[in-house]
Amino acid sequence: MFLHIGRGKLLPKSSIIGVFDLEITSQSKTTKLFLAQKEKANHVINVCDDIPRSFIVTRDGNRERVYISQISPQTLQKRSEEIIQE
Repeated sequence: MFLHIGRGKLLPKSSIIGVFDLEITSQSKTTKLFLAQKEKANHVINVCDDIPRSFIVTRDGNRERVYISQISPQTLQKRSEEIIQE
């Protein structure tokens, strides 16, 4: 199964480690450091046209990626639950 995170980007649900609220978590120094490290390593993919609302951490083998999305974590959660019920 796949999760649509914006701008036509689909992620395999099996690769998703977590979905985080950008507004809440970005206040943490640890989160800021994590995102800065991923940005420096070119592991951040921006899939939003508007104000970013969430970030999704994925792992594919040994490669970890961070996707920045304009879709709220609550909406992504609902989409994820709908996929499970189908």
